[in-house]
Amino acid sequence: MKRTFETEKEKARRRFQEAAALLGQTGEVLKRIPAEVREEAQEIRFRTGKPVSICTGNRTWFLTSTGALAPQATALCPCIQPVQMQELFKVLCSYSLYSHEQEIREGYLTLRGGHRAGICGTAAVRDGQILSIREISSICLRIAREKPGAADELFRRLGSTLEGGVLIAGAPSSGKTTVLRDVARQLASGNRGRYYRVAVVDERGEIGSACRGRAENDLGVSCDLLSGYPKAQGILQAVRVLSPEYILCDELGSERDVQAVEAGIFSGAAMIATVHAGNRKELSARPLCRRILETGAFGSVVILAGCGEPGRIAGIYRAGDLLDEGSRAFAVGSSLHSCRTGGVA
Repeated sequence: MKRTFETEKEKARRRFQEAAALLGQTGEVLKRIPAEVREEAQEIRFRTGKPVSICTGNRTWFLTSTGALAPQATALCPCIQPVQMQELFKVLCSYSLYSHEQEIREGYLTLRGGHRAGICGTAAVRDGQILSIREISSICLRIAREKPGAADELFRRLGSTLEGGVLIAGAPSSGKTTVLRDVARQLASGNRGRYYRVAVVDERGEIGSACRGRAENDLGVSCDLLSGYPKAQGILQAVRVLSPEYILCDELGSERDVQAVEAGIFSGAAMIATVHAGNRKELSARPLCRRILETGAFGSVVILAGCGEPGRIAGIYRAGDLLDEGSRAFAVGSSLHSCRTGGVA
């Protein structure tokens, strides 16, 4: 039987069609939008009382009732009604809200194929903790993209083994997860000299997109996937039972994550992770980012260009230089504060 191969554009269109199919009847209209937009689309956004919008790297389009796209929201673009929003939410939950209860509390849904829906609405809160989210008002469906070769530039500039660990920073939709996924694939597929033992801690199911115990995205033959594990627990579990040479995880965001990273490096595994930070200055200034750099787990920091050019590297820096930079900025800020309170400024 003759084997066929998808082009990158065909694959991009297919992933969009997969995401649209998750929306039930709502997705049927989306399947009719122009192919060039389907290839570039990063998000499909639904807001109560507003028209459906499709976001590419640098443009926002609005959906008309016929499936055409308009560059501006007009009377031809129907608005999402509250009842439609609630039905869409139920469809994305496969009509089983209970099985997604934990995810909903954290503001997202992990969907088949690695796609993810961010949700917001009215929070029910007790003692400072979100118990549930009701009256859903917005849904942001992020389209998962596999892009073999997305990490090529990173390997070219840092070497085939990424010695010393790498922290990948970028703004939302800048391609952090896409690059991280390709790092796992290349290390675990023998592309970088040999087959490395890679453990991927995939808390939100975006990296490997596991379905029935199998990763739907290609992470390489020597990769172990810990799907759904909280990052801190997943890192410790990988260290205890998998003897990885590399541990990869997405979006470090808490002190517990930082502590787990510290435990991971003492096992001898190299850490490769992502963090939200739009630029060098923001990375140096954020207290959590400084704590991450202070662990010593990351010798290099890669900053991505942004949502307009997903996956493109804007700069690579040594972690120590960024820490020094942040310390100088803090010292200057403290000095100015002292001057103001002392009546000098």
